[in-house]
Amino acid sequence: MTAETLAGRIDAHYNRLHSLEVHFLQTYEGMGMNRREEGALLLKKPGRMRWTYSQPDGKLFVLDGKDGYFYSPGQNEAQKVPAKDLDDMRSPLSLLLGHTQLMKQLSGIALRTNADGTWTLTGVPKGLEKRVSSFAVTATADGTIRELRVEETDGIVNGFRFSGEAANVPVKDSDFAFIPPAGVHIVSGLPPV
Repeated sequence: MTAETLAGRIDAHYNRLHSLEVHFLQTYEGMGMNRREEGALLLKKPGRMRWTYSQPDGKLFVLDGKDGYFYSPGQNEAQKVPAKDLDDMRSPLSLLLGHTQLMKQLSGIALRTNADGTWTLTGVPKGLEKRVSSFAVTATADGTIRELRVEETDGIVNGFRFSGEAANVPVKDSDFAFIPPAGVHIVSGLPPV
């Protein structure tokens, strides 16, 4: 397997999907935090996603194609952020929705074989060199992503593990509408870490 072959398989796998449902485990280390969260991720082209957290229960992130909404349980406000202001390299959005060509968007590309039969492609996203020191995607031979890992230049590490991928599941646009819980107000804000 070469880096170019794996990148092509990843691109091809996700470019042909219309929707996707997958379990995620997210880890975040940095800025004095060490978090582990998990749940279900639902995606639909173009540009829609819904992160429904089971840990912590009630946390939600919805991208309706135009705006992103962040809600954490116990809060009386939900943050609304225009989609254009979200950084796709910090989430699997760009790869899982098939909006990338890895060989063109990464520099310093390297490939390693893992003991479990997967491969890890690493590089630095072009245009984000001052912010991201390493971006890694681990995938199976057919291009199915198992892990994403972003190491930022300030030491923050954001990782995602995926399992149980279901391709082209039936979804409606209404699945990506954010309906705030009773008593919760929507305010314009910045995406949380």
